[in-house]
Amino acid sequence: MDSDEEYRGPATLRVGEEDLPVSIRMSAQFEPVEGRFRWAGRTTPDASLCERVSAGLREAHLTIGESPRTPVKLSEPDPWGGIRISGAGTPPWFH
Repeated sequence: MDSDEEYRGPATLRVGEEDLPVSIRMSAQFEPVEGRFRWAGRTTPDASLCERVSAGLREAHLTIGESPRTPVKLSEPDPWGGIRISGAGTPPWFH
């Protein structure tokens, strides 16, 4: 996988009016039939975020560095407390 198709490092999740600093590991794949990227990954374990997602939180916005806020979907916590993040379109670390 090309290094541009992966990102590991700090990011910010915007949940409502609150910015939550997180550490993430993401990868992207171009889908030629759709003509766009699909990307996904996980946060490192975060008890506060895990609690919110377990209570029903499913949408947020992701920012990496100076990138614009990008809508993301959040999925159930994994057994270690990480949260799956997914999105479509230009990955936020490409900006």
